[in-house]
Amino acid sequence: MVIVTVLASAVGLQRKNFGRMSCPIARGLERVGEWWSMLILRDALAGLTRFDEFRKSLGIAPNMLTRRLNSLVEAGLLERRRYSERPPREEYLLTGRGRDVRPILVALYAWGNKHFAPEGASVVLVETATGKQADPVLVDRPTGRPLDEGDYVFVAGPAASLRTRRHLDFKARARAKRSRVKAPHASKGRR
Repeated sequence: MVIVTVLASAVGLQRKNFGRMSCPIARGLERVGEWWSMLILRDALAGLTRFDEFRKSLGIAPNMLTRRLNSLVEAGLLERRRYSERPPREEYLLTGRGRDVRPILVALYAWGNKHFAPEGASVVLVETATGKQADPVLVDRPTGRPLDEGDYVFVAGPAASLRTRRHLDFKARARAKRSRVKAPHASKGRR
């Protein structure tokens, strides 16, 4: 990421700011899309709070860690708190917004184990009380139903801009077109 950013700056390209986009995924990526940020949040969710703990766990350069921690504090995901006056030392505590990243990391963990661990899972999620391995799935809170691709789609919310509404309408038309094209093939297979 750093190399890409430096090269882009050298040739006059600017990194796109996703924070002003109306898409909630883009806005979220603006805050945590850099890989060190996600790993820092992973470690914070595991209980690490101090600079040296993050540095040791991640093997990250101190200057990069400082930038990422500052960015996470500015985004409201971590809170900086002084724990020592002499020498001055601070720790980084998760905010509510930071703790809300946990389901995203759990989903990323499950996806990574499923698709990118041919040797098998190196980390598993278990229930604390029983030690039984969990199989994470994203569900609709009111119904408990898995949020499967065919059953749930994104639509414009009350605050959607005209641009967002047009973008989502475009996607809906593309889905409808695909389902019309697939339907004849599906019925042929059932005969």
